[in-house]
Amino acid sequence: MQGMMMQRPLLISDILTYAAEAFPKAEVVSARTEGDIHRTNYPEIRDRVGQLANALRAHGVQMGDRIATLAWNGYRHLELYYAISGIGAVCHTINPRLSAEQMIYIVNHAEDKVIFVDTTFVPILEALQSHFPADLTYVIMTDRAHMPDTKLPNALCYEELLAEQSSEIEWPLFDENTAAGLCYTSGTTGNPKGALYSHRSNVLHAMMISVTLSSTFGEGRKVLPVVPLFHVNAWGLPYAAPMSGLSLIFPGPAMDGPSLFKLMDSEEVYSAWGVPTIWMGLLAEIKAQGRKPKGFEDVVVGGSAAPRSMIETFEEMDISVGHAWGMTEMSPVGTHGTLPSTMKDAPFKERIDFKQTQGRRVFGVELKIVDDEGKTLPKDGEAVGELFVRGNAVVSGYFNNEEATAKALDADGWFGTGDVASISAEGILTIQDRAKDLIKSGGEWISSIDVENAAMSHPAIANCAAIGMPHPKWDERPVLVAIAAGDARPSVEEMHAHMSEHFAKWQLPDDIIWVEELPMTATGKVSKLNLRKQLADYVLPDLR
Repeated sequence: MQGMMMQRPLLISDILTYAAEAFPKAEVVSARTEGDIHRTNYPEIRDRVGQLANALRAHGVQMGDRIATLAWNGYRHLELYYAISGIGAVCHTINPRLSAEQMIYIVNHAEDKVIFVDTTFVPILEALQSHFPADLTYVIMTDRAHMPDTKLPNALCYEELLAEQSSEIEWPLFDENTAAGLCYTSGTTGNPKGALYSHRSNVLHAMMISVTLSSTFGEGRKVLPVVPLFHVNAWGLPYAAPMSGLSLIFPGPAMDGPSLFKLMDSEEVYSAWGVPTIWMGLLAEIKAQGRKPKGFEDVVVGGSAAPRSMIETFEEMDISVGHAWGMTEMSPVGTHGTLPSTMKDAPFKERIDFKQTQGRRVFGVELKIVDDEGKTLPKDGEAVGELFVRGNAVVSGYFNNEEATAKALDADGWFGTGDVASISAEGILTIQDRAKDLIKSGGEWISSIDVENAAMSHPAIANCAAIGMPHPKWDERPVLVAIAAGDARPSVEEMHAHMSEHFAKWQLPDDIIWVEELPMTATGKVSKLNLRKQLADYVLPDLR
């Protein structure tokens, strides 16, 4: 017997329609490439999205067409999120930090029809334009007064495109499984792979994080997505924030510590979301200012493991840290580090111990770990295996890539993350490492994440990466590659003394290599692949 309830499709357009009606005073504040601060609200965004959707239709955009964006976090990019998907097309966000080869590949693989570009990134497209489809339409995201001279053929002006259209639109109804967004992995091995999100998955993901990341969401609060709109839906905030009545504060291109501090302070941002490298810059500015930004009480850290020292520093300033974990293929949030109510009064060390884990799964996501033969391992906090996931916002395959799909899924349809993890009886996930980044020494595994976290607690180290270097006897030995926080350069022996409380002697790094910068991936993580290439000629101290 089936229930007797109405069934309406879960569509992204309904989120904005609801926000404009329910939260008309909530703001969208953007630092623009034009150099000023722009202020609007959800009713005004709704009207402009209607104009943009009508403009897309007038230029021949059909359901299923891929419409690309190459843009910073701002109100125009938000408008594209809703207008493109609202008419049944696919919003393909492009990471401007990708290599030329990767960008050429994904624009052609996605078969984009139109590409919207911020003025900052016009030179990127000009340099690559000859490698793109000849009929690709370019729209520059500014007004006529700020339109740059460009070699892009027949480039259109965003604001003029909107001005020609009515804001009135009746949003079409279609199957909630219709594709809505496309985001490619950064392609650290092989070509980038496309995660094709649906209306259903994006709406459910917004609901999932609104419920489980409860420290952020509350009507009237202000949230700053430093995590970019060009990567994994800015962790779902463009949907979850309007749905919950939060104001969105967009940083535009200025994401250095001083710029973020100034914007957060002036707007009294309550919560900010981003990767650890961003928060290193903000913490340096907080130290320089001698205070935190006004109103700042909540930070969500993801993308890569947050160092324990970073979590402690935020918490000591009464800024609650939510350590989240996920992947492009998961929309992306899979677990959250919101402190359980039973731990609210726990000692500081115990609270930090929990927040250093990846936390508990969000509703709608299931987790399992397996051994080398694919056998499911117990959730006892001791067993360690490869992490597999499934859920309502997890990919069932890659866009137009059967070979990659076959490699990613097990026989039961679970997605293999490539992470090595343990899961406690209480369901707490601890990522031990990426499978390819574990260091195997003398037949025993060393977690590069653990080594990095311990090293980062030393005041002389601003950032670091631990990698395994070849050794004829031990297979690999750990080496720490570090950026100094100042003039001091601790010796290997000094670092051993600092880290020895947490490690056996054989787990400690054999050497420290001091560098000015670490190679980064397009998503703000340290690229250990490129780091290993840079150190191809390196020889360990006991082999010299």
